[in-house]
Amino acid sequence: MRSLHPLRAIALAAAFAAGHAFAQTVEFTDPRGDDKGPGNYTYPTDGVYKPGSFDLTKLAVRRSGSNVEFAVDVAATLDDPWGMGVGFATQMVFVFVSTGAGGHTDTPPGLNLQFAPGHEWNKVVVLSPQKKARVVAEAEAKAGALAKDIVVPNITRGSGRTIRGSVPLAELGGDGNVEAWGYQVVMQSNEGFPAATDFLTRKVNEYEGQHRFGGGNDGDCDPHAMDVLDGPGASQAEMLAHECGPGGERKKMATLKMIKK
Repeated sequence: MRSLHPLRAIALAAAFAAGHAFAQTVEFTDPRGDDKGPGNYTYPTDGVYKPGSFDLTKLAVRRSGSNVEFAVDVAATLDDPWGMGVGFATQMVFVFVSTGAGGHTDTPPGLNLQFAPGHEWNKVVVLSPQKKARVVAEAEAKAGALAKDIVVPNITRGSGRTIRGSVPLAELGGDGNVEAWGYQVVMQSNEGFPAATDFLTRKVNEYEGQHRFGGGNDGDCDPHAMDVLDGPGASQAEMLAHECGPGGERKKMATLKMIKK
C-alpha cells in the first residue's frame, strides 16, 4: 500500500480534525405553564397525555462538524405508552428554521398557522416518534410544495424530558452558522390516524375528548398548537391570536415570528 506524503497526511488530518471539532450551540428557553395554545386549550382526557407533556421549556441547536442536533425539552418526563420504541410517544415537534433569505409563510397542513412576512422559514425539522419512512411519505402525500423542505432525522429519540434528533447540515442549507439562524417551535401531538389532509397532527376541538385537545373551535379556523417559542417582540399570546367566524370559518389566522439570539 502506498503511503501518503507526510505533509499531505498532516494536512488531511488537520482538515478532518477541524471539521469534527467545529461546534456551535444556540439555546432558547420558553416559559413554563403556557401549554394552553392561545390561552384556553386543554389536554385530551386520556391519561397518556400527562400534564406538561406539551409544555415547551427549551430548544437547543448544536452544530458539530457536518451535523446539526435539535433538542427540545418539555415540562414532563417522557413516556412511551404506545410502544413506539424511541422513548416517547405522544409528542410531535416542528422546529422551523430560517437559514437565509426567502422561504415559506405557509405551514404543513393540520397546524393552521402561517408565518409573518419577513419571518419566512426555509426548513422545518420534524421530531416524531414515528418511523422516518412514514413521516416522509405523509409529507410527500399531503404537504405539496413544502414537502421538499421538511427534514426528518433518521432516528429521533426521547430521554428524560428531552426529544432530540440529528440531521446533516447539508439538508438544512444556508451558511452553516446556526447561531445566526432564526427558529420557531410548534408543539403538536403524534397522531397515528390523522384527518385525510392533515400531516400527522392532532386536532383541537371545542371540547376535549379522549384523544382530542379542547378549548378551540370545531371548524378549521384555530391554531392547532399547544405551545410555541416565545421571544422578544413575539409573545405566544400575540402570535396565536386568531379569529373564527360564527360558522367556524377563518377570519384571522394565527401568525408566527422567528426568534433569534
